[in-house]
Amino acid sequence: MASSYIADSALINSDTSLGEFCVIGEDVTIGKGCQIGHHVVIHENTTIGDNVRIDDNSVIGKRPMKAANSAVTKDTDLPACIIASDCIIGTSVIIYRGCRIAEKVLVADLSTVRENVTIGMKTIVGRGVAIENFCTIGKFVKLETNVYITAYSNVADRVFVAPCVATSNDNFVGRTKERFDNFKGVIIQKGARIGVNATILPGKTIEEDSLVAAGALVTKDVPSKKIVAGMPAKEIRDVPEEQLLENQGWNDA
Repeated sequence: MASSYIADSALINSDTSLGEFCVIGEDVTIGKGCQIGHHVVIHENTTIGDNVRIDDNSVIGKRPMKAANSAVTKDTDLPACIIASDCIIGTSVIIYRGCRIAEKVLVADLSTVRENVTIGMKTIVGRGVAIENFCTIGKFVKLETNVYITAYSNVADRVFVAPCVATSNDNFVGRTKERFDNFKGVIIQKGARIGVNATILPGKTIEEDSLVAAGALVTKDVPSKKIVAGMPAKEIRDVPEEQLLENQGWNDA
């Protein structure tokens, strides 16, 4: 560990392993049985639970950058980043300060989780996913490769989001001062599913157990247990009974 920097105030359990050239900041706490890869940076005050794996080149507890004309990044102090036990954090992942990640979450390679985000237990954040600030992600969620979750969004439990789905929060598309008072992310309710390459416009609600077909453009709220498809998306039929969340026999404990 001579090639790594570890602050004197950091508390690292003796059976945790550190790779080469790690940087562990002030008042960091790392639990037992963790595996920290090479070139990992863990910023001050971060808390890591037990049996957490963090792969090479990842950065945990990063402070946000605020551009001069940023619309949603705030100049406020943030609580420490907390990663609960039994999580896996992939290679070149960035998790910002102010994040709380529950037990047994997987955050895959090249993903970014911004400040003021919470992620529920046993959720999968796929490769290259971006979760912007002020988002809540439930438990048992699957965000597949290259999903983009815009700021101020709420994704409930058991939601499935297929690769390359895009969400948005600005109906003014970057123009007029009015937009600053009207940012609104998307709401995806429990058990909803969204197909590959779908796009959801600002402030729209995908209601419980509904299904958005691949390539759809969601311009209005999607009713519960309905399938929508097309550009713009229109209701086409009910979700089949055998596909409803209540018929899967899953235990959310």
